[in-house]
Amino acid sequence: MNELFSVQGKIVLVSGGSRGIGRAIAEAFHLEGARVVVSARNELSLKGTGLDYQVCDVADSGQIAACVDAVARKYGRINALFNVAGINFRFAAEIFPESRLDEILAVNVRGNYLMASRCGKVMVKQGRGKIVNIASLHTHESLPGVSVYGTSKGAIGSMTRALAVEWAAHNVQVNAIAPGFIRTDLNAALWERPEMRAWVEQRTPARRLGAPHDLVGTAIFLASAASDFLTGQVIYVDGGFTAGSPWPLEIPR
Repeated sequence: MNELFSVQGKIVLVSGGSRGIGRAIAEAFHLEGARVVVSARNELSLKGTGLDYQVCDVADSGQIAACVDAVARKYGRINALFNVAGINFRFAAEIFPESRLDEILAVNVRGNYLMASRCGKVMVKQGRGKIVNIASLHTHESLPGVSVYGTSKGAIGSMTRALAVEWAAHNVQVNAIAPGFIRTDLNAALWERPEMRAWVEQRTPARRLGAPHDLVGTAIFLASAASDFLTGQVIYVDGGFTAGSPWPLEIPR
């Protein structure tokens, strides 16, 4: 691979890397020669990855500190963090359970912030680093039933910009990937529903659902030297969803 885009030998921590988008990112970096550490709260889900791992529930600040410190101590540095851990529950806003609200914000906002902060401390000290948060279509626009998730992903966009500004002088770049509608094992049943599949295919200019591997190229770019002057940005990998909608009018060609 061109040296500009190389991640060979980089130490990459993928928080929430045991399945779905996180797993795809972790495996891609491993194939490109990076030293990958995945973290998740369930040790059983980590043992099957074939990668180095740390048990870490990002809702627990003590576990975050222990995870990051263990990686930095073992490898001597952390070159890139992918902040993938996240949860969601769907309820109408007027009846959204407070306990579920607390769970979402504890992981998606507080946990991701503390993970970025702890890794940022390591990166500022070493004078280099990349942090990539996982935003969402909800960072840009909203859908019914996911008001708290949308709130949390709006916060991720703001957090990305704030940390980018604060750490730019230390050669630490902070960006976010906002996936479109991505089919994973966790949401596969949703996309088996014909009306949901038809809605996405009609609404997305690419006319298809995304897959976790669709995010890999952007992830590698954001962790490589090719993105050294790019910071504070949310990059939408969404098949054109946020760019606009197809319409039925025939276009002369």
